[in-house]
Amino acid sequence: MPNSPSSSNPSAPCRLEWQPSRLLAIVLVVLGVLSGLSVVASGMPMVFSIPLALLVAGEGVRLARRELRRPQRTIVIATDGRATLDGKEVGGLRVQWRGPWAFAQFRDAQGRRGRLAWWPEMLPPCDRRELRLAVPVIQAAHSRPPMAS
Repeated sequence: MPNSPSSSNPSAPCRLEWQPSRLLAIVLVVLGVLSGLSVVASGMPMVFSIPLALLVAGEGVRLARRELRRPQRTIVIATDGRATLDGKEVGGLRVQWRGPWAFAQFRDAQGRRGRLAWWPEMLPPCDRRELRLAVPVIQAAHSRPPMAS
């Protein structure tokens, strides 16, 4: 049929929003407080343990605030494998998966490495699937066969 649309329409690029994770900020604060409590419980003299515990707990809060202040980012992965971050081209995009977590590594135009991590609450299942389909899987090289012969 001459008027039928072609069956190989190009697919749309993968467009994902990245924003700081509130869950990560909560985890950082909890780890800071628990670390401070472990210093107090360690048997160190109280004259040293109390200031150190306050310092460690404060560092957890500082890290959480720093995480929450990171700017929102937009990453677009084209069908040909090129990627842009906030409208600027990035190279060497690689995505690693650790269960529900996704970690993207890339290099910007100046050659600096960058990383983005999507926690489970930040990447809904439909976006997770879109990211898995947009970035090719890189198989780990094994020096031995996976099974005994």
